[in-house]
Amino acid sequence: MSSPESPAPEGGEYRVPGKTRFLFVTGGVISSLGKGIASASLGRLLKSQGYSVTFLKFDPYLNVDPGTMSPYQHGEVFVTHDGAETDLDVGHYERFTGSAFSARSNVTSGQIYETVIERERRGGYLGATVQVIPHVTEEIKRRLARVAEDGADVVIAEIGGTVGDIEGQPFLEAARQFRLEVGAVRVCFLHLTLVPMVNTAGEYKTKPTQHSVRDLRAIGIQPDVLLCRAPEALSSEVKTKIGLHTSVPKDAVFTAVDAASVYEVPLNLAAEGVDRRVLDHFRLESRDRDLGEWRRLVERLRSGVREVRIGVVGKYVGLQDSYKSLGEALTHGGVAHDARVDIRWIEAESLEGGDLSQLDGCDGILVPGGFGSRGTEGMAAAAGRARIGRVPFLGICYGFQWAVVEFARSECGLAGASTEELAPEAEHRLFALLRNLDGDEALGGTMRVGAETCILKPDSLAARTYGGTTIRERHRHRYEFERKYEELVESRGMRFSGHTEDGYFEVAEIPDHPWFLAVQFHPEFQSNPLRPHPLFRDFIGAALRGRDGGGEPDAPAASAASAGNGAAAPARA
Repeated sequence: MSSPESPAPEGGEYRVPGKTRFLFVTGGVISSLGKGIASASLGRLLKSQGYSVTFLKFDPYLNVDPGTMSPYQHGEVFVTHDGAETDLDVGHYERFTGSAFSARSNVTSGQIYETVIERERRGGYLGATVQVIPHVTEEIKRRLARVAEDGADVVIAEIGGTVGDIEGQPFLEAARQFRLEVGAVRVCFLHLTLVPMVNTAGEYKTKPTQHSVRDLRAIGIQPDVLLCRAPEALSSEVKTKIGLHTSVPKDAVFTAVDAASVYEVPLNLAAEGVDRRVLDHFRLESRDRDLGEWRRLVERLRSGVREVRIGVVGKYVGLQDSYKSLGEALTHGGVAHDARVDIRWIEAESLEGGDLSQLDGCDGILVPGGFGSRGTEGMAAAAGRARIGRVPFLGICYGFQWAVVEFARSECGLAGASTEELAPEAEHRLFALLRNLDGDEALGGTMRVGAETCILKPDSLAARTYGGTTIRERHRHRYEFERKYEELVESRGMRFSGHTEDGYFEVAEIPDHPWFLAVQFHPEFQSNPLRPHPLFRDFIGAALRGRDGGGEPDAPAASAASAGNGAAAPARA
């Protein structure tokens, strides 16, 4: 490595801040064990002891980012404040720590190879034969060093996939090299595995974990900590056996017990002492944890005395990870009222025949984001049902567009109204591709992505909900409302109550309705359990009022500071 004072030449060496520690989180046996939740939980625990934490998710797929991937395959695309389209685990990191992260927090194989190839085309390798080792692995290590530049005490680097996957090998090799170069004390390997219970034998089986660690050691990585996913706490005998066969000390073998809620995981890991073991490896002091607020959160989740049913009418409900942040934001909104949120996931396409009976019994209706034509008429029908039936409604992104289109068709006499995306030849295209405000020059296929300021009308429902008139929210969309329809739509009872600084409409509401609000942005990306987003908090409150026949439920006062509606700069947790 170069010295801290020397620059890193193109394609050459890199610098690592002198004090930062690195915790690598890997997974074995099977996928979907919860590496992202484990990483986020450890970040919460380290933060509770006063340490600053930042994150880096390595995704081995060759896509440059998940923005072009099917939600059915990849799940949600989480958007950061600076406009990066990232893995949904970055959402976990933000929700659990309450901090905003940036594009640096998600790196894919596609990004790595793209950088290496572009550098080679520029002659950046000085005629060398470009190979996975050292050139790809060096670029991976540069990304690690870069995310540490803000001086965090600990970088938690999660390597996606499962040990043994061929596409993940360059990342594991880079991590192995990294430990040699920065020193063993500053690098800790935590491996998450599965310890299954075989009911017919009545015992936990450790062989899958042994094989997983063996694969990891074959790469040259000896785990320092094992986190074993199991239905209940593993006995001392089982931990001893695992430690013996994996060369991991017994007191570094922990159980990641199945939890009723992901928000219980930090408390479970704290009870096991995982964070203290990691700090001991780093030769850092273990301090008293400040988990009081988190414990109260978990108690509120466990003791919710009321239940509210929300119908989510979406395009990708077949894989609920497609709406991961949305589901969590609804849960947060329920916590604000000590209520449990029962989400009824409804395929938008199933409503297009006119049968809306799936919405019966829903206390609130939410239409989320999406792209393309499939299911859009069902989304419009759901918005119409909420409007006519006076059911609390929240539309997000595509839900905003189809709520406005439905209103224009039904109340403004614009039969056949649609969007330019679906019907470029339609007479009334209420939403068109992003254009310059003083002309019709298209901005092409680029999307509005990331945080932007929105100005709310002072006397609007939106302003009352946020507790202010200036907000910042994250976007991910290509089409904007055509302002030439503003006067007509507003004359019929729908009000545009928020706009960007450059004049695009962002918020629509119906004043003559118990609670009807639709927004072009994605508020779910800025909600976390300790600071429920005000839109979700008040949406759930309105649904509870409707269910209870009108009584105002108890709710914390809204404030722009606590609402999660500001797009913070990149932050360490």
